[in-house]
Amino acid sequence: MQRGIELARAYWEACGAPMLRAQFPELLPHIAVGLFGSGSECFGFDDEISRDHDFEPGFMLLLPGEDAVDRRSAFLLERAYAKLPKAFMGFERSRMQPVGGPRHGVIRAADFFADKVGAPDGVLTVGQWLQTPEYALAEAVNGEVFFDGSGEVTAIRRRLSAWPEDIRRKKLAGRLLLMGQAGQYNYSRCLVHGETGAAQLAAIEFARAAMSAVFLLNGVYQPYYKWAFRAMRALPRLSLLAELIEYLITTDNDGDLAAAKRDVIEGMAADVIGELRAQGLTRADCGDLEKHAYSVNDGIADAQLRNLHVLAAV
Repeated sequence: MQRGIELARAYWEACGAPMLRAQFPELLPHIAVGLFGSGSECFGFDDEISRDHDFEPGFMLLLPGEDAVDRRSAFLLERAYAKLPKAFMGFERSRMQPVGGPRHGVIRAADFFADKVGAPDGVLTVGQWLQTPEYALAEAVNGEVFFDGSGEVTAIRRRLSAWPEDIRRKKLAGRLLLMGQAGQYNYSRCLVHGETGAAQLAAIEFARAAMSAVFLLNGVYQPYYKWAFRAMRALPRLSLLAELIEYLITTDNDGDLAAAKRDVIEGMAADVIGELRAQGLTRADCGDLEKHAYSVNDGIADAQLRNLHVLAAV
């Protein structure tokens, strides 16, 4: 099956690059070309089903500020891009813009990164690192850059490629605390009260926090929820927990199932704690996720960040 990222690269090489070299050679040192951002094809998750919308030959032409490429040049480049072949390798370009705005064509790089992470140059404050959704960070660094004349887009993506270690610890501490509260504490208490619906909500909260913790332990941004399981199954660490998370959120809470789910929760907690120890992130010596949450938080080097509430990054 032809992947969207492969189609985009082929379309660039066969149609885009010759057009730029022939018509805009003076812009080549300033332009970056690639495909990243929103859409399953940018993650490599596209399939036959996902081709029912927003799937076409196309790529992004990322421009610097107007001091390097002025509005007239950008306009002429937009017209030239629009005149590229409408059909390529059996696929046709759509005449309609996808929901959320253009994903292909001429885009100011500063606008793209400001829209995703709130910083046109990819330099985030501590507050931005704490508040920017992980799926947005993932969309800023996924996909591929096919060409980068100045190297600036590549540099921005490199700045955003991973959390600073203190930020990762703060986020991880919050997820561990939620895992402990929802899974190790509230799940059983809800069952004792006969609140099976509330117990399922507790299992879901545990599962949500556990999935986020696994991505954090891998140092990888968690994508939008509909791709989270697929992305998790490909991680090098704790990927097998994806099947247990699916079990927790798709099964009932009666009789033997409830007892089995408690065992699964404790087993997952043990696996996560084992990885925390393997990475030297905790000094706690117990199976209580809450204590490990505070131990991870205690390891944050920046005192101001460390002293924020343990859930400040959740």
